Amino acid sequence: MNDNQTAADKGYILLVDDQPENLRLLSTLLSERGYEPRGVINGKMAIKAAKSSQPDLILLDIMMPEMDGYEICEQLKAEPKTREIPVIFISAKDETIDKVRAFGLGAVDYIPKPFHVDEVLARIENHLSLRKLQKQLKEQNALFEQEIMTRQQTEQALQKANQELAKKNSELEQFAYVTSHDLQAPLATIASYAELLQQNYKSNLDSQANEYIQYIVTGCLTMQNLIEDLLEYSRIGRNQKALSLVDIKSIIDKVCRNLKSTIHQNKATIIYQDLPTVMADGSQLLQLFQNLIDNSIKYRREELPKIEISVESRENEYLFIVNDNGIGIDSKYFERIFQMFQRLHSTQDYSGTGIGLAICQKIVELHGGRIWVESQLGKGTTFYFTINSQNP
Repeated sequence: MNDNQTAADKGYILLVDDQPENLRLLSTLLSERGYEPRGVINGKMAIKAAKSSQPDLILLDIMMPEMDGYEICEQLKAEPKTREIPVIFISAKDETIDKVRAFGLGAVDYIPKPFHVDEVLARIENHLSLRKLQKQLKEQNALFEQEIMTRQQTEQALQKANQELAKKNSELEQFAYVTSHDLQAPLATIASYAELLQQNYKSNLDSQANEYIQYIVTGCLTMQNLIEDLLEYSRIGRNQKALSLVDIKSIIDKVCRNLKSTIHQNKATIIYQDLPTVMADGSQLLQLFQNLIDNSIKYRREELPKIEISVESRENEYLFIVNDNGIGIDSKYFERIFQMFQRLHSTQDYSGTGIGLAICQKIVELHGGRIWVESQLGKGTTFYFTINSQNP
């Protein structure tokens, strides 16, 4: 036995035999090998000892008065506290029927008397090793079950939190939609009356009053544009249509028609070819490409705008690339530009509400994709986004 290993560490073995000399022999034998033996001379003592301090293994004689080994084993296996303890019968009865009965009651082994010392020790060692492994396995299973339960509880809590978040987002979008919709009419009224004042009473007002009226008109128009974009953002995903096959080239063709005046005015060049067909919401992709192309033209340099649209086929997805030669974006703003109401330039320099790229991100995410940007100031900007290439 290892110097650091106690007898209890190696194994506590309960010996049950009505013959004291047999108990002494086995106790001496096991003690010399580093085990912790304890001997009892009848069944009642054996059951009481096993319940009070569970042994790692029981060596059990069969032929005993009052309660034989079979009955002892049967009672031990009937008790939840002791049923897992391995029992080895050790008996002078060597008939097959005796062994069959022993194994039928749950014994793990059967050693006939007279026995060979080395054989007894080998069998004890083997079953103690198995018992130890079974305990370790049971402990591991308990840990795994606890871990699974903890994960399930965490997943349930996360699912509940996500459901609450989705509910709050839905309520917020509903509020934004209703509020924005209800603001449109009053704003239109204010703008109309301000324009009437400008038209009908301009000559009766001094220059400062006319300037104030112009501020009102400009402010109302800015608010109307902001509300329209906010409504558009709220509409996306509210009534999600079934996906259908969408020809991306046809989408870009339509975008170019919608932006014909802007493209012509800025003498912009839009280059695209060999674009795929994907499963998507066509109206949302139209808005996505229109926002990106419109931004590329808006944030131009003195050089004539040039926008190239290309695609790379990847595993299970298409990577779309929209590249321009505009003013570029500082890298510190790469994440910020996709947030609501984020503007990098004043309205005096560039028009806009700061919602367009947030709309783009929402559309891409509704299609299960990602969108990101790479850019260099003074050289241009490239937007990347992915769309699933597999039909659902």
